Amino acid sequence: MRVAFYSPLKPPDHPVPSGDRRIARLLMTAIKNAGHHVTIASRLRTLDRQGDRQNQEMIKRRGMALANRYILRHAENPPDLWFTYHLYHKAPDWLGPAISQAFSIPYVVAEASVAPKQAGGPWAMGHETVCTALHRARRVLVLNPDDIECLAPIVAEPSRLFSVPPFIDTKPPRHAAAARETHRRRLAERFRLDRNKVWIAVTAMMRSGDKLDSYRVLGKTAHRLRDLPLVWLVAGDGPERATVEAMLDGTQVVYLGASDRADVDALHAAADIAVWPAIREAFGMALLEAQAAGLPIVAGASPGVAQIVENEITGLLTPSSDDTMLAEAVRRLIQAPELRREMSARAMQKAEQVHDLVAATQHIDRLLRTAQEEQAS
Repeated sequence: MRVAFYSPLKPPDHPVPSGDRRIARLLMTAIKNAGHHVTIASRLRTLDRQGDRQNQEMIKRRGMALANRYILRHAENPPDLWFTYHLYHKAPDWLGPAISQAFSIPYVVAEASVAPKQAGGPWAMGHETVCTALHRARRVLVLNPDDIECLAPIVAEPSRLFSVPPFIDTKPPRHAAAARETHRRRLAERFRLDRNKVWIAVTAMMRSGDKLDSYRVLGKTAHRLRDLPLVWLVAGDGPERATVEAMLDGTQVVYLGASDRADVDALHAAADIAVWPAIREAFGMALLEAQAAGLPIVAGASPGVAQIVENEITGLLTPSSDDTMLAEAVRRLIQAPELRREMSARAMQKAEQVHDLVAATQHIDRLLRTAQEEQAS
């Protein structure tokens, strides 16, 4: 099957790393691994952050023009299916519905979200466009269970909604975990760390908004734990680094800076616990990567995070904004090494069994093939 892939928020080959780009790439990999031919259909970004109606109109015109151009260019050899990842009111899909209708091919979306309060707001145009797209979609893949309540009334049939657990290739973090002592020794030598202390991994970009709000809670949490023999290992960078450093001032912190996948896997392999408040976090890819490396997690309890971290089984969940409870959960794990070991084994097992790329590939392949079969019938 030839699949046209589109991400209106940020294309999969965008130069700036992000969770959105990572998930888009993973979805493309899953589709390719299922034996399909995948191409990036367009790199048009439809994101309007300010609620500027004129800007939205301009993006709409450009999107419709690109859709018409795509239809003309591929009239002799159209794709078999259109796949759009992450559409919402600030970044609607102006291409997929028109192109899929023109070619009579299935229109499939993943991680769409609907905010009913936007129906009359500054992004009303985007909201309406997303609702129209969802109504036409043959399959709606839901990665965040928080989205289901608002999606269900919009799609043409509830049976077109399918939950897909967040996924990664769990092999690299598992392989890194197998070399834990090597990674721990190297980090200890590089940063002169005490290997007898508890190492806590934090992996997140340093930018304004939800990330900075989480770092603010993390800073308060770290200060509550200053009496314990621990060190915070923070992987990530960004425009708010100075603010983050100020929040964590007075605690033992090592800043690893921007880190690639191998460095993050090495960090998770070497650490003892992963911690993140996860304020308004959809699910948190870094938490999934940490769990795949066998780290017990302490995190904020959003529905998305809760499908990755099983409370009292693979980690501990607390209210996202409550630094007191977050600190108490971290303290509990620091003082219970046997519980950490048990959670470590269960975390790695859950990641491999539920959140691995292989299982996701098979699941997504079935969804795409049945969508094509329904379209043809």
